[in-house]
Amino acid sequence: MMLSPDQAEGDLSWTQSDPESMLNGLKSAGCTSDDPAEGEDRAKCKADQPLSREEKRRRRRATAKYRSAHATRERIRVEAFNVAFAELRKLLPTLPPDKKLSKIEILRLAICYISYLNHVLDV
Repeated sequence: MMLSPDQAEGDLSWTQSDPESMLNGLKSAGCTSDDPAEGEDRAKCKADQPLSREEKRRRRRATAKYRSAHATRERIRVEAFNVAFAELRKLLPTLPPDKKLSKIEILRLAICYISYLNHVLDV
C-alpha cells in the first residue's frame, strides 16, 4: 500500500495491533456490518473506493466487446504473418517447388539462400 505525502503511517487502520479497534474503525467508516442483509452497503462501500489502473484494465478486458475486438485483431495479425511467410516461401527455390515447409524451415532456407546469393556476388 502506498502512503500519500499527507498520510502518516500511524494513521493506517491496518497498523493497529488490536483487531477489535480495527473492526470498530471499519464500522465507523460504514464498510462493515453485523447484519448480513446489509450486503448492498458493503458493496457500496467498496464501490466508493477509486479503482486502480490495473483493476480498470482488468474490468475493461473482461467485457465481451473487448474480447471480440481483441480476437479480431489477433486473427488479422496472424493472417498477415502467414501471408508474409507465404510470400517469402514463393521466393525460395526448393525441389519440389510446391513442397510444404514449416515456418522455421522457411526461415532457415531463406538464411541459406541469402548466404548463397552473397557468395555468388562475391565470386
